[in-house]
Amino acid sequence: MSFDYDLFVIGAGSGGVRAARLAAQLGLRVAVAEEDRPGGTCVLRGCVPKKFMVYASEYSEHMDSARGFGWTHASLGNFDWNLFKDKNAAELTRLSQIYTSNLVKAGVEVISAHAAFKDAHRLTLTAKEGGRREVSAKLILIATGGWPFLPRHCPGVAEHGLTSNEMFNLPELPRSLAIVGGGYIAVEFAGIMHGLGVDVSLVYRGEKLLRGFDDDVRQHLTNEMTLRGIKIFTHLDPVHLKKTPEGILMTMNDGTSMVRDQVLYASGRKPKTEGLNLEAVGIVTDMHGAVPVDEFSRTNVPHVYAIGDVTNRVNLTPVAIREAIAFVETALKSNPTSFNYENIPTAVFSQPQIGTVGLTEEEAKASNLSYDVYQTRFRPMKSAFVNSESRIYMKLIVDTASDVVVGVHIVGGDAGEIIQLAGIAVKARLTKSQWDATCAVHPTASEELVTLKDKRVS
Repeated sequence: MSFDYDLFVIGAGSGGVRAARLAAQLGLRVAVAEEDRPGGTCVLRGCVPKKFMVYASEYSEHMDSARGFGWTHASLGNFDWNLFKDKNAAELTRLSQIYTSNLVKAGVEVISAHAAFKDAHRLTLTAKEGGRREVSAKLILIATGGWPFLPRHCPGVAEHGLTSNEMFNLPELPRSLAIVGGGYIAVEFAGIMHGLGVDVSLVYRGEKLLRGFDDDVRQHLTNEMTLRGIKIFTHLDPVHLKKTPEGILMTMNDGTSMVRDQVLYASGRKPKTEGLNLEAVGIVTDMHGAVPVDEFSRTNVPHVYAIGDVTNRVNLTPVAIREAIAFVETALKSNPTSFNYENIPTAVFSQPQIGTVGLTEEEAKASNLSYDVYQTRFRPMKSAFVNSESRIYMKLIVDTASDVVVGVHIVGGDAGEIIQLAGIAVKARLTKSQWDATCAVHPTASEELVTLKDKRVS
Protein backbone atom coordinates (compact mmCIF):
# COMPACT_ATOMS: atom_id res chain seq x y z
CA MET A 1 0.00 0.00 0.00
CA SER A 2 1.31 3.44 -0.88
CA PHE A 3 0.88 6.39 1.48
CA ASP A 4 0.87 10.15 1.08
CA TYR A 5 3.37 10.46 3.95
CA ASP A 6 5.87 8.27 5.74
CA LEU A 7 5.03 10.11 8.98
CA PHE A 8 2.11 12.32 9.90
CA VAL A 9 2.32 14.28 13.15
CA ILE A 10 -0.82 15.60 14.83
CA GLY A 11 0.14 18.69 16.80
CA ALA A 12 2.99 21.19 16.36
CA GLY A 13 4.06 21.67 19.94
CA SER A 14 7.60 21.12 21.16
CA GLY A 15 7.43 17.31 20.92
CA GLY A 16 5.65 17.14 17.58
CA VAL A 17 7.92 19.72 15.99
CA ARG A 18 11.09 17.96 17.12
CA ALA A 19 9.87 14.58 15.87
CA ALA A 20 8.78 16.00 12.51
CA ARG A 21 12.07 17.82 11.92
CA LEU A 22 14.22 14.82 12.82
CA ALA A 23 12.14 12.54 10.62
CA ALA A 24 12.31 14.92 7.64
CA GLN A 25 16.08 15.18 8.04
CA LEU A 26 16.18 11.43 7.38
CA GLY A 27 14.70 12.07 3.95
CA LEU A 28 11.19 10.92 4.81
CA ARG A 29 7.94 12.48 3.62
CA VAL A 30 6.63 14.23 6.73
CA ALA A 31 3.65 16.46 7.47
CA VAL A 32 2.41 18.05 10.67
CA ALA A 33 -1.14 19.29 11.24
CA GLU A 34 -1.78 22.10 13.71
CA GLU A 35 -5.17 23.72 14.26
CA ASP A 36 -3.73 26.78 16.01
CA ARG A 37 -0.18 27.74 15.06
CA PRO A 38 3.16 26.01 15.68
CA GLY A 39 4.55 26.35 19.18
CA GLY A 40 2.11 24.46 21.33
CA THR A 41 1.32 25.08 24.97
CA CYS A 42 4.85 26.06 25.97
CA VAL A 43 5.38 28.79 23.40
CA LEU A 44 1.85 30.10 22.95
CA ARG A 45 0.01 29.74 26.25
CA GLY A 46 2.36 28.29 28.84
CA CYS A 47 5.92 28.48 30.05
CA VAL A 48 7.25 31.11 27.64
CA PRO A 49 4.60 33.86 27.95
CA LYS A 50 4.26 33.05 31.65
CA LYS A 51 8.01 33.51 32.16
CA PHE A 52 7.79 36.92 30.48
CA MET A 53 5.03 37.76 32.96
CA VAL A 54 7.23 36.58 35.81
CA TYR A 55 9.99 38.93 34.64
CA ALA A 56 7.54 41.84 34.45
CA SER A 57 6.07 41.14 37.88
CA GLU A 58 9.43 40.97 39.66
CA TYR A 59 10.24 44.64 39.08
CA SER A 60 8.01 45.85 41.91
CA GLU A 61 10.09 43.83 44.40
CA HIS A 62 13.29 44.99 42.69
CA MET A 63 12.22 48.58 43.32
CA ASP A 64 11.58 47.89 47.00
CA SER A 65 15.08 46.43 47.23
CA ALA A 66 16.55 49.36 45.27
CA ARG A 67 15.38 51.83 47.90
CA GLY A 68 17.02 49.67 50.54
CA PHE A 69 20.27 49.87 48.55
CA GLY A 70 20.23 53.66 48.47
CA TRP A 71 18.27 54.49 45.33
CA THR A 72 16.25 57.27 46.88
CA HIS A 73 14.18 58.04 43.78
CA ALA A 74 13.57 54.43 42.70
CA SER A 75 10.04 54.27 41.33
CA LEU A 76 8.28 52.22 38.70
CA GLY A 77 5.30 54.44 38.03
CA ASN A 78 2.24 52.62 36.68
CA PHE A 79 2.38 49.24 35.00
CA ASP A 80 1.00 49.43 31.46
CA TRP A 81 -0.72 46.08 30.97
CA ASN A 82 -1.65 46.72 27.34
CA LEU A 83 1.91 47.71 26.44
CA PHE A 84 3.26 44.52 27.99
CA LYS A 85 0.48 42.38 26.49
CA ASP A 86 1.19 43.64 22.96
CA LYS A 87 4.93 43.10 23.37
CA ASN A 88 4.33 39.62 24.73
CA ALA A 89 2.02 38.72 21.83
CA ALA A 90 4.53 40.00 19.29
CA GLU A 91 7.29 37.89 20.81
CA LEU A 92 5.11 34.76 20.74
CA THR A 93 4.33 35.41 17.09
CA ARG A 94 8.04 35.70 16.36
CA LEU A 95 8.79 32.43 18.14
CA SER A 96 5.92 30.62 16.40
CA GLN A 97 7.22 31.83 13.04
CA ILE A 98 10.64 30.41 13.92
CA TYR A 99 9.03 27.04 14.65
CA THR A 100 7.27 27.16 11.29
CA SER A 101 10.41 28.23 9.46
CA ASN A 102 12.47 25.44 11.01
CA LEU A 103 9.88 22.87 10.00
CA VAL A 104 9.76 24.10 6.41
CA LYS A 105 13.55 24.27 6.17
CA ALA A 106 13.75 20.65 7.29
CA GLY A 107 11.32 19.65 4.54
CA VAL A 108 8.18 19.22 6.65
CA GLU A 109 4.81 20.11 5.16
CA VAL A 110 2.96 22.29 7.68
CA ILE A 111 -0.82 21.97 7.41
CA SER A 112 -3.11 24.41 9.20
CA ALA A 113 -5.99 22.10 10.04
CA HIS A 114 -7.58 19.89 12.67
CA ALA A 115 -6.66 16.24 12.15
CA ALA A 116 -8.83 13.28 13.15
CA PHE A 117 -8.57 9.57 12.43
CA LYS A 118 -10.62 8.18 9.56
CA ASP A 119 -9.30 4.66 9.91
CA ALA A 120 -6.03 2.89 10.64
CA HIS A 121 -3.90 4.88 8.17
CA ARG A 122 -6.15 7.70 7.00
CA LEU A 123 -6.78 11.09 8.58
CA THR A 124 -9.43 13.71 7.92
CA LEU A 125 -8.07 17.26 7.85
CA THR A 126 -10.48 20.10 8.52
CA ALA A 127 -9.19 23.60 7.84
CA LYS A 128 -10.34 26.62 9.81
CA GLU A 129 -12.05 27.90 6.69
CA GLY A 130 -14.09 24.71 6.57
CA GLY A 131 -12.42 22.80 3.76
CA ARG A 132 -11.87 19.06 4.29
CA ARG A 133 -9.63 16.45 2.76
CA GLU A 134 -8.18 13.05 3.55
CA VAL A 135 -4.55 11.97 3.69
CA SER A 136 -2.83 8.68 4.45
CA ALA A 137 0.33 7.93 6.41
CA LYS A 138 2.45 4.89 7.15
CA LEU A 139 3.21 6.12 10.69
CA ILE A 140 1.13 8.51 12.79
CA LEU A 141 2.33 10.40 15.86
CA ILE A 142 -0.16 11.97 18.27
CA ALA A 143 1.34 15.04 19.95
CA THR A 144 -1.67 17.21 20.73
CA GLY A 145 -0.63 18.16 24.27
CA GLY A 146 -2.94 19.17 27.09
CA TRP A 147 -5.64 21.74 27.74
CA PRO A 148 -6.92 23.48 30.89
CA PHE A 149 -10.42 22.64 32.03
CA LEU A 150 -13.12 24.15 34.22
CA PRO A 151 -14.79 21.91 36.82
CA ARG A 152 -18.37 20.95 36.11
CA HIS A 153 -19.51 20.63 39.73
CA CYS A 154 -19.59 24.38 40.30
CA PRO A 155 -22.54 26.33 38.80
CA GLY A 156 -21.48 29.59 37.22
CA VAL A 157 -17.89 28.57 36.58
CA ALA A 158 -18.39 28.15 32.83
CA GLU A 159 -19.68 31.71 32.55
CA HIS A 160 -17.40 33.46 35.01
CA GLY A 161 -14.26 31.33 35.45
CA LEU A 162 -11.00 31.96 33.61
CA THR A 163 -8.35 29.40 32.68
CA SER A 164 -4.64 30.02 32.28
CA ASN A 165 -5.18 30.36 28.53
CA GLU A 166 -7.06 33.64 29.00
CA MET A 167 -4.62 35.18 31.47
CA PHE A 168 -2.28 36.42 28.73
CA ASN A 169 -4.99 38.41 26.95
CA LEU A 170 -7.08 39.98 29.68
CA PRO A 171 -8.66 43.27 28.50
CA GLU A 172 -7.35 44.85 31.71
CA LEU A 173 -5.77 43.79 34.95
CA PRO A 174 -8.32 43.11 37.69
CA ARG A 175 -8.02 44.90 41.00
CA SER A 176 -8.60 41.61 42.80
CA LEU A 177 -8.21 38.01 41.70
CA ALA A 178 -9.11 34.67 43.25
CA ILE A 179 -7.04 31.74 42.04
CA VAL A 180 -8.60 28.33 42.57
CA GLY A 181 -6.04 25.56 42.80
CA GLY A 182 -2.84 24.66 44.56
CA GLY A 183 -0.54 23.37 41.81
CA TYR A 184 2.36 25.00 40.03
CA ILE A 185 0.16 27.04 37.67
CA ALA A 186 -1.77 28.43 40.63
CA VAL A 187 1.26 29.49 42.64
CA GLU A 188 3.03 30.91 39.58
CA PHE A 189 0.08 33.12 38.63
CA ALA A 190 -0.37 34.12 42.26
CA GLY A 191 3.16 35.52 42.30
CA ILE A 192 2.79 37.12 38.89
CA MET A 193 -0.47 38.93 39.55
CA HIS A 194 0.59 40.02 43.03
CA GLY A 195 3.78 41.48 41.59
CA LEU A 196 1.71 43.41 39.02
CA GLY A 197 -0.27 45.04 41.80
CA VAL A 198 -3.35 42.79 41.92
CA ASP A 199 -4.90 41.79 45.26
CA VAL A 200 -4.51 38.00 45.10
CA SER A 201 -6.32 35.30 47.06
CA LEU A 202 -5.38 31.67 46.50
CA VAL A 203 -8.14 29.17 47.28
CA TYR A 204 -7.23 25.49 47.58
CA ARG A 205 -9.36 22.56 48.69
CA GLY A 206 -6.37 20.62 50.00
CA GLU A 207 -4.30 21.02 53.15
CA LYS A 208 -1.04 22.21 51.57
CA LEU A 209 -0.07 23.75 48.25
CA LEU A 210 1.88 21.81 45.60
CA ARG A 211 0.81 18.25 46.21
CA GLY A 212 3.60 15.85 45.26
CA PHE A 213 6.43 18.22 46.15
CA ASP A 214 8.58 17.81 49.26
CA ASP A 215 6.60 18.82 52.36
CA ASP A 216 9.28 21.19 53.63
CA VAL A 217 9.33 22.90 50.24
CA ARG A 218 5.55 23.25 50.29
CA GLN A 219 5.56 24.82 53.75
CA HIS A 220 8.44 27.16 53.02
CA LEU A 221 6.83 28.46 49.81
CA THR A 222 3.52 29.00 51.63
CA ASN A 223 5.32 31.04 54.29
CA GLU A 224 7.12 33.13 51.68
CA MET A 225 3.97 33.81 49.65
CA THR A 226 2.13 34.87 52.80
CA LEU A 227 5.06 37.12 53.76
CA ARG A 228 4.71 38.88 50.41
CA GLY A 229 1.02 39.58 51.02
CA ILE A 230 -0.74 36.80 49.07
CA LYS A 231 -3.80 35.52 50.92
CA ILE A 232 -3.91 31.72 51.05
CA PHE A 233 -7.06 29.81 52.00
CA THR A 234 -6.88 26.01 52.35
CA HIS A 235 -9.67 23.42 52.80
CA LEU A 236 -11.83 25.72 50.72
CA ASP A 237 -13.56 25.07 47.39
CA PRO A 238 -16.06 27.24 45.47
CA VAL A 239 -19.47 25.63 44.97
CA HIS A 240 -21.15 28.52 43.15
CA LEU A 241 -20.10 31.60 41.16
CA LYS A 242 -22.42 34.52 40.52
CA LYS A 243 -21.84 37.86 38.80
CA THR A 244 -22.80 40.86 40.94
CA PRO A 245 -22.30 44.64 40.58
CA GLU A 246 -19.37 44.37 43.02
CA GLY A 247 -17.68 41.49 41.16
CA ILE A 248 -17.90 37.72 41.11
CA LEU A 249 -19.46 36.30 44.25
CA MET A 250 -17.87 32.98 45.20
CA THR A 251 -19.83 30.80 47.61
CA MET A 252 -17.60 28.26 49.34
CA ASN A 253 -18.09 24.71 50.55
CA ASP A 254 -18.07 25.90 54.17
CA GLY A 255 -20.84 28.44 53.60
CA THR A 256 -18.56 31.48 53.53
CA SER A 257 -18.20 33.73 50.50
CA MET A 258 -15.86 36.26 48.91
CA VAL A 259 -16.15 38.74 46.05
CA ARG A 260 -13.34 39.22 43.54
CA ASP A 261 -13.11 40.97 40.18
CA GLN A 262 -11.96 37.80 38.41
CA VAL A 263 -11.65 34.10 39.22
CA LEU A 264 -8.87 32.00 37.69
CA TYR A 265 -9.27 28.24 37.78
CA ALA A 266 -5.80 26.69 37.85
CA SER A 267 -7.08 23.37 39.08
CA GLY A 268 -5.63 21.17 36.37
CA ARG A 269 -5.10 20.28 32.74
CA LYS A 270 -6.13 17.22 30.80
CA PRO A 271 -4.82 15.52 27.65
CA LYS A 272 -6.24 17.05 24.48
CA THR A 273 -7.77 13.99 22.84
CA GLU A 274 -11.30 15.18 22.14
CA GLY A 275 -12.08 15.28 18.44
CA LEU A 276 -9.28 12.92 17.39
CA ASN A 277 -11.78 10.09 16.71
CA LEU A 278 -9.43 7.62 18.36
CA GLU A 279 -12.16 4.99 18.42
CA ALA A 280 -11.76 4.69 14.65
CA VAL A 281 -8.42 2.95 15.25
CA GLY A 282 -9.30 1.18 18.49
CA ILE A 283 -7.39 3.45 20.88
CA VAL A 284 -9.15 3.82 24.23
CA THR A 285 -8.03 6.68 26.48
CA ASP A 286 -7.52 6.13 30.21
CA MET A 287 -9.61 7.63 33.01
CA HIS A 288 -7.81 10.96 32.61
CA GLY A 289 -8.33 11.10 28.85
CA ALA A 290 -4.69 10.25 28.10
CA VAL A 291 -3.46 8.04 25.27
CA PRO A 292 -1.95 4.88 26.84
CA VAL A 293 1.51 4.04 25.54
CA ASP A 294 4.34 1.67 26.40
CA GLU A 295 7.91 2.62 27.31
CA PHE A 296 8.64 3.29 23.62
CA SER A 297 5.62 5.61 23.20
CA ARG A 298 3.73 2.98 21.20
CA THR A 299 -0.05 2.77 21.45
CA ASN A 300 -1.93 -0.51 21.10
CA VAL A 301 -1.95 0.18 17.34
CA PRO A 302 1.51 -0.78 16.01
CA HIS A 303 1.98 2.19 13.64
CA VAL A 304 0.46 4.85 15.95
CA TYR A 305 2.62 6.50 18.60
CA ALA A 306 1.99 9.29 21.12
CA ILE A 307 4.31 11.63 23.03
CA GLY A 308 4.13 14.62 25.33
CA ASP A 309 1.31 15.81 27.57
CA VAL A 310 -1.33 13.84 25.64
CA THR A 311 0.14 10.72 27.27
CA ASN A 312 0.07 12.28 30.76
CA ARG A 313 3.39 10.82 31.83
CA VAL A 314 5.69 13.67 32.87
CA ASN A 315 4.15 16.83 31.47
CA LEU A 316 7.19 18.99 30.79
CA THR A 317 8.40 20.52 27.53
CA PRO A 318 11.95 19.09 27.73
CA VAL A 319 10.47 15.66 28.41
CA ALA A 320 8.27 15.85 25.30
CA ILE A 321 11.35 16.74 23.27
CA ARG A 322 13.29 13.77 24.68
CA GLU A 323 10.32 11.50 23.97
CA ALA A 324 10.32 12.79 20.38
CA ILE A 325 13.98 11.92 19.97
CA ALA A 326 13.37 8.45 21.42
CA PHE A 327 10.40 8.00 19.05
CA VAL A 328 12.54 8.75 16.00
CA GLU A 329 15.18 6.28 17.16
CA THR A 330 12.56 3.61 17.81
CA ALA A 331 10.15 4.00 14.91
CA LEU A 332 12.43 5.32 12.16
CA LYS A 333 15.90 4.00 12.93
CA SER A 334 15.10 0.51 14.22
CA ASN A 335 16.84 1.40 17.47
CA PRO A 336 14.30 0.86 20.29
CA THR A 337 14.92 3.73 22.70
CA SER A 338 13.02 4.78 25.80
CA PHE A 339 13.41 7.91 27.88
CA ASN A 340 14.52 7.53 31.49
CA TYR A 341 12.10 9.51 33.67
CA GLU A 342 14.23 9.30 36.80
CA ASN A 343 15.81 12.44 38.27
CA ILE A 344 14.25 15.05 35.98
CA PRO A 345 15.11 18.56 37.23
CA THR A 346 12.04 20.76 37.57
CA ALA A 347 11.50 24.45 38.23
CA VAL A 348 8.39 26.20 39.47
CA PHE A 349 8.51 29.91 38.69
CA SER A 350 6.67 30.88 41.80
CA GLN A 351 7.93 33.84 43.77
CA PRO A 352 10.26 32.73 45.23
CA GLN A 353 11.19 30.04 42.73
CA ILE A 354 11.40 26.32 43.40
CA GLY A 355 14.02 24.03 41.96
CA THR A 356 13.80 20.31 42.62
CA VAL A 357 15.34 17.07 41.39
CA GLY A 358 15.25 13.50 42.64
CA LEU A 359 13.37 12.07 45.60
CA THR A 360 11.24 14.03 48.01
CA GLU A 361 11.63 13.05 51.64
CA GLU A 362 8.17 11.49 51.52
CA GLU A 363 9.19 9.34 48.53
CA ALA A 364 12.40 8.29 50.26
CA LYS A 365 10.44 7.31 53.34
CA ALA A 366 7.81 5.41 51.33
CA SER A 367 10.52 3.40 49.57
CA ASN A 368 11.99 2.38 52.95
CA LEU A 369 15.27 4.06 52.04
CA SER A 370 17.64 4.78 54.89
CA TYR A 371 18.47 8.45 54.36
CA ASP A 372 19.98 11.54 55.93
CA VAL A 373 18.72 15.10 55.50
CA TYR A 374 20.89 18.19 55.28
CA GLN A 375 18.97 21.46 55.20
CA THR A 376 19.30 25.18 55.76
CA ARG A 377 17.11 28.26 55.93
CA PHE A 378 18.88 31.57 55.72
CA ARG A 379 18.52 35.17 54.68
CA PRO A 380 20.64 35.76 51.58
CA MET A 381 22.87 38.82 51.46
CA LYS A 382 20.39 40.84 49.43
CA SER A 383 17.51 40.22 51.86
CA ALA A 384 19.63 40.85 54.93
CA PHE A 385 20.93 44.16 53.57
CA VAL A 386 17.43 45.59 53.05
CA ASN A 387 16.05 44.06 56.27
CA SER A 388 13.74 41.68 54.43
CA GLU A 389 12.57 38.59 56.27
CA SER A 390 12.57 36.52 53.06
CA ARG A 391 14.62 33.36 53.37
CA ILE A 392 16.08 30.71 51.08
CA TYR A 393 15.50 27.04 51.83
CA MET A 394 17.80 24.24 50.67
CA LYS A 395 17.56 20.54 51.35
CA LEU A 396 19.68 17.55 50.39
CA ILE A 397 18.47 13.98 50.80
CA VAL A 398 21.32 11.46 50.97
CA ASP A 399 21.19 7.66 50.76
CA THR A 400 22.87 6.60 54.01
CA ALA A 401 24.27 3.34 52.63
CA SER A 402 25.84 4.70 49.43
CA ASP A 403 26.31 8.40 50.37
CA VAL A 404 24.67 9.28 47.01
CA VAL A 405 22.67 12.51 46.93
CA VAL A 406 19.23 11.33 45.81
CA GLY A 407 17.25 14.55 46.20
CA VAL A 408 17.86 18.29 46.03
CA HIS A 409 15.22 20.91 46.82
CA ILE A 410 15.64 24.69 46.71
CA VAL A 411 13.22 27.53 47.37
CA GLY A 412 14.63 30.96 46.64
CA GLY A 413 15.83 33.40 44.03
CA ASP A 414 17.15 31.77 40.83
CA ALA A 415 16.35 28.27 42.11
CA GLY A 416 15.34 27.35 38.58
CA GLU A 417 18.81 28.23 37.31
CA ILE A 418 20.62 26.49 40.15
CA ILE A 419 18.70 23.22 39.92
CA GLN A 420 19.86 22.58 36.34
CA LEU A 421 23.43 22.07 37.52
CA ALA A 422 22.35 20.21 40.66
CA GLY A 423 20.38 17.93 38.31
CA ILE A 424 23.60 16.91 36.58
CA ALA A 425 25.11 15.87 39.89
CA VAL A 426 22.04 13.87 40.95
CA LYS A 427 21.76 12.22 37.53
CA ALA A 428 25.45 11.27 37.76
CA ARG A 429 24.83 9.81 41.26
CA LEU A 430 27.52 11.89 42.89
CA THR A 431 28.04 11.30 46.60
CA LYS A 432 27.69 13.80 49.42
CA SER A 433 31.45 13.54 49.89
CA GLN A 434 31.94 14.64 46.27
CA TRP A 435 29.56 17.56 46.78
CA ASP A 436 31.53 18.51 49.89
CA ALA A 437 34.83 18.28 48.02
CA THR A 438 33.61 20.87 45.50
CA CYS A 439 34.96 24.33 46.21
CA ALA A 440 32.31 26.90 47.07
CA VAL A 441 31.71 29.99 44.96
CA HIS A 442 31.64 32.92 47.38
CA PRO A 443 29.63 35.01 48.03
CA THR A 444 26.64 33.17 46.56
CA ALA A 445 23.55 31.50 47.95
CA SER A 446 24.31 28.32 46.02
CA GLU A 447 27.54 27.75 47.94
CA GLU A 448 25.38 26.40 50.74
CA LEU A 449 24.85 23.28 48.62
CA VAL A 450 28.48 22.28 49.10
CA THR A 451 28.97 23.52 52.65
CA LEU A 452 26.13 21.70 54.43
CA LYS A 453 27.79 19.58 57.12
CA ASP A 454 25.23 18.82 59.83
CA LYS A 455 22.61 16.14 59.46
CA ARG A 456 19.11 16.98 60.58
CA VAL A 457 18.30 15.35 63.90
CA SER A 458 14.87 13.70 63.77
